[in-house]
Amino acid sequence: MTHRNRICAALWCWLLALPAVAQESLPTADRSELLLIVGASGKAEYGQSFSAWADRWQRAAEQAGVLVTVIGRGEQPVDAGAVSDRDAILAAVARNASVSSREPLWIVFLGHGTFDQREARLNLRGPDLAASELAEACRPLQRPLTAVICASCSAPFLNALSGPGRCVVTATKDGNQLQFSRFGDYLSTAIAGLEGDIDRDGQTSLLEAWLFAARRTGDFYKTEGRLATEHSLLDDNGDQQGVRAEIFSGLKPSAQVTADKPIDGRLAAEICLLLSPQERQLTAAQRQQREQLETELNQLKQKREQLSEADYLQQLEAILLQLARLYQAAEQTDATQR
Repeated sequence: MTHRNRICAALWCWLLALPAVAQESLPTADRSELLLIVGASGKAEYGQSFSAWADRWQRAAEQAGVLVTVIGRGEQPVDAGAVSDRDAILAAVARNASVSSREPLWIVFLGHGTFDQREARLNLRGPDLAASELAEACRPLQRPLTAVICASCSAPFLNALSGPGRCVVTATKDGNQLQFSRFGDYLSTAIAGLEGDIDRDGQTSLLEAWLFAARRTGDFYKTEGRLATEHSLLDDNGDQQGVRAEIFSGLKPSAQVTADKPIDGRLAAEICLLLSPQERQLTAAQRQQREQLETELNQLKQKREQLSEADYLQQLEAILLQLARLYQAAEQTDATQR
């Protein structure tokens, strides 16, 4: 839904030593955080690619005012007591477990993965990180999680990390797609710009970026006349299954798709790393209120045939007025702060 339509309609040891914190006393965060992980390259050409992709993510996050933690770039520690990339990742996630926020923690991995038919792992400098280890670290999070795993063999991370209020994207449809993954190239391009902005609202949602990247990845293999060795998945309804981009027409599942539960994509459509100027006028609480009103609007549209014309219009007007007041309040606040 466009903006106009909406108006109308890591110190690991120190962390381990922290005492347990009761949920009601957790500190709060008023902005998103990006944990950007660059994996072991293996070959120099892969390292150059991963570095370029990471640059796009980092620029977009910094432009968005998102707190960025980068792991896996720069000189590798060689001291015997140095913290490994694996432990640095777990420490960064543990730090977020002591924060309560409406704003998401983004975990983005760019690199290679492996799968031994039991466990998928991210290839890091030093010890690798297993899907089960990352899932356990994320279990106590008190904020939304958006995990983007751009790697071969990455699908098992979707099963491990999926849950309510979480959005997970993987480059492959299963753990056996083990060839080098190009998906991360196209996704980093889309997330940092407007080329994938399907609804032309001035920002690219994660759903839009994922659709753009999945389709561009498919086009690459067709153009090269090669058998596709990666098929991305998205899961945001917590069912640990995910869907492929082929079921979507535009931003909606095709008419042929039927399900007894919400199709993945609704949450991803609301997640943006780099917000438009209009969207940045809204606070996190206002965006949450807007999303609730939009849910009510969609539910009302589904009940239209069960209501009289007068009842439908009356309820429609009430929702649209609340949306209009919400945006008016945001504009007034923004004007005051200038």
